[in-house]
Amino acid sequence: MYEKQARRQSRSPPRRLGKGADLPLIANIVFASTFGLALLLFGMKLMEAALRQWAGSRLPDILRRTTSTPLRGFATGTAASATLQSGTAVTVITIGLVNSGLLPLGQTLGIILGTNVGTCFTTELMSLRLHEYGMPVLLVSLAIWAWTALAGEMQLLPRLPKRWVGPMRFGAAALAGFGLLLVGFAVLQSIGPQLLRSDAFLQLSSRAEAEPIWGVLGGAALTAAVHSSAAVIGMSMGLASSGALSPETGIAIVLGANVGTCFTGLLASLGGGRGGRFVALAQIALNVTGAALFYPFMHLLLAAASAFAPEDAAAQIAHGQTIFNFACSLLVLPAAQLLSRRAAK
Repeated sequence: MYEKQARRQSRSPPRRLGKGADLPLIANIVFASTFGLALLLFGMKLMEAALRQWAGSRLPDILRRTTSTPLRGFATGTAASATLQSGTAVTVITIGLVNSGLLPLGQTLGIILGTNVGTCFTTELMSLRLHEYGMPVLLVSLAIWAWTALAGEMQLLPRLPKRWVGPMRFGAAALAGFGLLLVGFAVLQSIGPQLLRSDAFLQLSSRAEAEPIWGVLGGAALTAAVHSSAAVIGMSMGLASSGALSPETGIAIVLGANVGTCFTGLLASLGGGRGGRFVALAQIALNVTGAALFYPFMHLLLAAASAFAPEDAAAQIAHGQTIFNFACSLLVLPAAQLLSRRAAK
C-alpha cells in the first residue's frame, strides 16, 4: 500500500499556476471529466440495453423461477446484475415484478444482496488495465455489426443462419458499450496530471482524505445524480490510477456509492404498491447499514484490498468494493430468511 507521505509527494504539483491560468485549466478539467463520465455512462447503458433486449422476457421468468430461497436469490441476482452490467436494472425489474404480484416479497432480499455483488463485475473489469484496447474493441464491434448487415438485409455476403443474427447484433452492441466504457476510463485517467496542478483540487482531496465522510457523501450524491454506482467508482479509479485521488478516498466513495445507488430504486417504487416500496426500503436499509458498519474500518478494508494489488490504486478500489459487498451479503444472508418470512406476512 502506498505510504501517505510518498503519495502526498507524488501528488504535489511541480509548480503552482497563477490565478490567470486557473480558468483554462478548470475548463479543461471540467470538459474532460464530463466527457469521460458521459462515455462511461453511455457505454454501460448501451451494454445494459443490448443484453436486456437479448434476454427479452426471459429475465423476469428466470427471476421468478430461481429465487425460491434467499441463497438462490442471491446467486440469481449476482448473475443477472453481472450479465446486464447493472444492479439498478435488476432492482427495478424486481420492484416491477413485486408490484405486479408475479414475485413474492419473501424472494426479493436475496436478489437485492446479489445485485450489490454483481455490479462489482464492471469495476473489476476496469481494474484489468484494458483501457488501451478501447478503440480496437469498438472497431471489432463495428465489424461484427457490419457483417450482420451485409449478410442480412443488404445480402452482399453469404447469408448467416437466422438464429445467429440477433445474438451477434446484440453482442456487437454490448461489445461497443464495453469499448466506450474503456475509452471513457482512459479519458478520466488523462485528467490526473491537470488535477494535480489545481490548488483547489489538492485542497479538496486533502480534506476528503483527512475527513473521509466527505468522500462518502460525495460518492452518494454523485451516484444518486447519475444513477450508476459503477460509473462513479470507475471515475474514482481513473483518478486514483493517475495519482490524483488517494485509495483511502476511493474506498470512502465506494461506501457512498453503495448508498446512492438506492435512489433509483426508491424513485421506481413511488406510485407502486406496498411490495415495491418494501423492496426499495429494504435495499436502503441494507446498504446504509453496511456502509455505517464498515466506515470505522475503512483502513482494514483498504489493507485487505491492497493485499491483492499492492501497487495498483485503481485495483485496490475495485477489490475493496468487491470485498465490502461480499462481506455485507454474507453477514445478512443468514438473517434474510427470517426477514423474508416477516415481509410475506
